[in-house]
Amino acid sequence: MNKTTNRKAENLAITKSEVIKALRDCYDPCCEDRGISVVDMGLIENVKVKGCNVDIEILLTTGWCPSVSILFQMMKERVEQFEEVDEVNVNVVWDPVWTMDRLSDSARKKLTLPLEELIPLREKRLAEQQKGG
Repeated sequence: MNKTTNRKAENLAITKSEVIKALRDCYDPCCEDRGISVVDMGLIENVKVKGCNVDIEILLTTGWCPSVSILFQMMKERVEQFEEVDEVNVNVVWDPVWTMDRLSDSARKKLTLPLEELIPLREKRLAEQQKGG
């Protein structure tokens, strides 16, 4: 029995929340080292499940994103791992525009510079510049 026949016999269907949970395993190469998923980055605009097909709409942080093909492939492969899924389509949408407001709280914390540590370094550098110049 093939994947589709087996699934129909068991009446299985993937849910939108399962897809979003799976997308938490996908990372923009620019944020992977910080552990910020495409979901936490706020790149996922919409997920539509139609039977065995999943459509994912994503936003890009910039129109010149060099990692878009890597992101598409990563998301597609991750969601296709589900037995309930036959086809995954990933598409870019340009409206709305991605802004930092879309970051999750955890992503925002991971991307925030530690000002309490940086301010003394800045003051020291400025003091040294004033002495020398």
